[in-house]
Amino acid sequence: MVVAARAEADPVALDRRPLRIAGAQGGPRALRALQARMVECRACPRLVAWREEAARVKVRRFRSETYWARPVPGFGDPRARLVLIGLAPAAHGGNRTGRMFTGDRSGDFLYAALHRAGFASQPTSLRPGDGLRLQDAFIVAPCRCAPPANMPRPDELRRCSTWLDGEMALLPRTRVVLALGGVGWDAVLQHFARRGIAIPRPRPRFGHGAVAHLSGAPVLLGSYHVSQQNTNTGKLTPSMLDSILSLARDLVQER
Repeated sequence: MVVAARAEADPVALDRRPLRIAGAQGGPRALRALQARMVECRACPRLVAWREEAARVKVRRFRSETYWARPVPGFGDPRARLVLIGLAPAAHGGNRTGRMFTGDRSGDFLYAALHRAGFASQPTSLRPGDGLRLQDAFIVAPCRCAPPANMPRPDELRRCSTWLDGEMALLPRTRVVLALGGVGWDAVLQHFARRGIAIPRPRPRFGHGAVAHLSGAPVLLGSYHVSQQNTNTGKLTPSMLDSILSLARDLVQER
């Protein structure tokens, strides 16, 4: 299975990596216990195989590192009023470091914007233990394992929804959910429906800057994903994301 160009085999056993979960910054014991169960999940054979293969067959710049190679729990402030939902860990980003949007260029783009908006203590996210803390923000994903081609299958998203539902239930101060991309937007609507929240017909459509107000639910806000495909082509610029985070801040303070 080919993971990336210029990859090299690594003989280090995955079980030698230290299990130090870079998830909730304190918070309720129930949230930390949920994340401890999450990181042991092996429910999707295709994803398990891919995430572990990426940890054995490494891109050259990370060949000396031991990868996390487990499901990646949510990260941030458990008292957050803003929750961001992405797509899935990158094979050599979150799957390597064990922290959402950490160790890759998408994370560089996102955390720089969160820092400018006052939601992050620093503009960089290199690895757990680097001093980064989120302030009034928490990051989750609909798929917790790195998927081939960054595309989880519908059945994998359904199985993984257990973890999304569990984390969201333990973030009681959530006022705004910012979906980074259409998959995240759909996952939030499905999560709301599982909570018994009525989803209008036609369903709210994803778009950059889209806002959906649903009775009994946090405000849903949309942004293009911070993938390199979007940021390198100018589809999503720093000023565009700054505007979305400014709107998110305003919506948080209104509710």
